[in-house]
Amino acid sequence: MKVTLERKNNDYLFEAKGASGNSVMIDNKTVDEVKGSSPMELLLMGVGGCSAIDIISILKKQKLEIDSYKVEVEGDRKEVGQAKPFSAMRVHVYLEGDIPPAKALRAAQLSFEKYCSVSITLQAGVEVTYKVFLNGEEVE
Repeated sequence: MKVTLERKNNDYLFEAKGASGNSVMIDNKTVDEVKGSSPMELLLMGVGGCSAIDIISILKKQKLEIDSYKVEVEGDRKEVGQAKPFSAMRVHVYLEGDIPPAKALRAAQLSFEKYCSVSITLQAGVEVTYKVFLNGEEVE
C-alpha cells in the first residue's frame, strides 16, 4: 500500500492520494484558515471508517437492513516529550433499523477484535473501546 502527499500552498496544506486516486486534504490546525483535516483527526476517522465498513458488511451478509449509521470517535492524548500521541480512543456506533441487538453488538465485537486493521494496528499503544447504540438505546 502506498500514498502520496503533495504540498498545495506555502504553508502546511497537502493533498494526499491513495491507489484509488481519491484525495484527502491534510492541514495544520494551527493556521488561520484550515483547509483540511489534521493527521490526528485522520487517525480517528480511520478507526471510525474501518469499523463502519466492517460492521455494515457483517450486518449486510446477515441480510439485515440498516436505516441509519453514524459513528463518533473521540481520542485522549498524552504528552510524550514534544509529541501528543493518543492514549485512548472511544468509539460510539449509532445504528437505526430492525436489527437484533445481539447481532449489532457481535458485528462491532468482530470488527474491533478481528477485522478492523486500523484499530488493531493501534492496539499496542492505544486503548480502543466501543459502545453500540441501536435505535437510541445502548446495547450491552
